Amino acid sequence: MASEGVGVRSLPARAGIGLRSPHVAEVLAARPALSWLEVHPENYLGGGPAVGALDQLRSEYPMAFHAVGLSIGSAEGVDRRHLDRVRGLVERFEPALVSEHLAWSRSGGAYLNHLLPLPYTEESLAAVCRNVDAVQTALRRRILIENPSAYLRFACSTIPEAAFLAELARRTGCGLLCDVNNVHVTAQNLGLDAVGYLDAIPADAVAEIHLAGHSANDVDGRTLLIDDHGAPVDAAVWTLYEHALRRFGAVPTLVEWDTAVPPLEVLMGEARQADARRRAVSEDARAA
Repeated sequence: MASEGVGVRSLPARAGIGLRSPHVAEVLAARPALSWLEVHPENYLGGGPAVGALDQLRSEYPMAFHAVGLSIGSAEGVDRRHLDRVRGLVERFEPALVSEHLAWSRSGGAYLNHLLPLPYTEESLAAVCRNVDAVQTALRRRILIENPSAYLRFACSTIPEAAFLAELARRTGCGLLCDVNNVHVTAQNLGLDAVGYLDAIPADAVAEIHLAGHSANDVDGRTLLIDDHGAPVDAAVWTLYEHALRRFGAVPTLVEWDTAVPPLEVLMGEARQADARRRAVSEDARAA
């Protein structure tokens, strides 16, 4: 597996935003003070004006790719045609980081518009390792794998999620993308210890953090959190983020907002708050 190519701009250890279509024209026109941008490569596979806009922005802002369609958790293996198309974009834009989700979305040749969970077993771990190896070989770089949000437990699971991710990183050399909101959502829904989850992740494997909002829904008298990326970051998630910073250090942080997308300034305000908390944690560490 080769290292990242010449010309790749590394991401600063500050907060960036996910670039969404309602904001593209404004970012192109105003060139606001953004630390970095993250995009879904699947939105650019068709070429056209969207790719042209990305070409203009890549010279101004460091960039990361966050894939949603590689189906890393599929027992059928990775779709080589889709992987080849993603590879073409990676070679063209040279993003600083490429990440995917610990999930599957393809079965029997059909793609499902969801990031679906998988049981955590030795068998599924072997399959995910094969898929990660295939992607890293094709892209000639390390990728990051993101922890999912969970709403159920598989009775057949024998490995805790954090341990599954740790072993995946050990076997494949991949990095981890720690989604702090997903940790909070999973912990609340399944009755887990969110801090203990973070502490079980190998700190040296984490190369990026995600933050996002979620919604709370009443289900048969019980509160279920939904990772909908449609609200400001929750106070409990900000607190957990500070613990993540103390554990993983200052790594690039991404603020996601995908539903009910607000004005760009609102999203930038969330990024500024993430940076403020990073600075406060760093100052506390120096004072200790």
